[in-house]
Amino acid sequence: MEEKLPSYGGQAVIEGVMMRGSQSMAIAMRAPSQEIVVHCEPLSAVYRSKIMKTPFVRGLIGLWDAVGLGMHALTISANLQTGEDERLEGPALYLSLGLSLALGLGIFLLAPAAIAQLGERFLAINSWWSNLLEGLVRLGLLIAYIFFIGRIPDIRRVFAYHGAEHKTINAFEAGAVLEPEIVKRFPLEHTRCGTAFLLTLVLLSVVLFSLLGPLPMGWRLASRILLLPVLAGLSYEYIRWTANHIQSPLVRWMIKPNLALQRLTTREPSPEMLEVSIAAFQAMRTQEKQLSLPT
Repeated sequence: MEEKLPSYGGQAVIEGVMMRGSQSMAIAMRAPSQEIVVHCEPLSAVYRSKIMKTPFVRGLIGLWDAVGLGMHALTISANLQTGEDERLEGPALYLSLGLSLALGLGIFLLAPAAIAQLGERFLAINSWWSNLLEGLVRLGLLIAYIFFIGRIPDIRRVFAYHGAEHKTINAFEAGAVLEPEIVKRFPLEHTRCGTAFLLTLVLLSVVLFSLLGPLPMGWRLASRILLLPVLAGLSYEYIRWTANHIQSPLVRWMIKPNLALQRLTTREPSPEMLEVSIAAFQAMRTQEKQLSLPT
């Protein structure tokens, strides 16, 4: 029987890439001096606990991966670029992260619900159409946000590092040698991408919220926050299932929207970017092996 490969993940950061395994993460970054700086950390034991084997509940770890661990990696990379005098840490860091999270929830989760509620009231549409409107507004905001920030030069570089991350994992899963000239031949898209997770979450929200029927404004807004973990669990299981059945023609058809959206969040990386991504992946793999050794 063919040995099943580990499911590695990652994320682009500022001038670098974070790679995550089951026991550790590694961030490789191109410093202002142009040298590659690597930062490694062991991961919490929760990544190896029974939670990660519990369907739907393990989606909460996926949500944390996208928010908590991702923000941590971004902060490390930002501090490397700004230097000691402008480091973001302590109360200022937590305030900045808290405001960013609140703003994201307000724009992408609560604002579409409020708009749809007003549409239900003033356009005299039923709750089903209202929830469909909410989902379309949420999807439109997500795509517009990705499209417009992708036009910013610094963000385009982040998206190129995102492409480097995908190419590196695709190359590893194909058994290829991890060298920039070889890795660059692999696809920009990957089935387990966080972009795919977000799109799946948005689409499933239409179905889940429609089941709630008509709600007052307060309860409607509260339900969007309270049911976010449920949506994360459902989305995680869907992404995991499609990744495990990618050979099926039906599954390949089902994931086409996810792969299409990734074209907005990835760019072709340079050989230097691939070098950074490979360094992150190899550092993560090395630490994973060291942590697996008996003590």
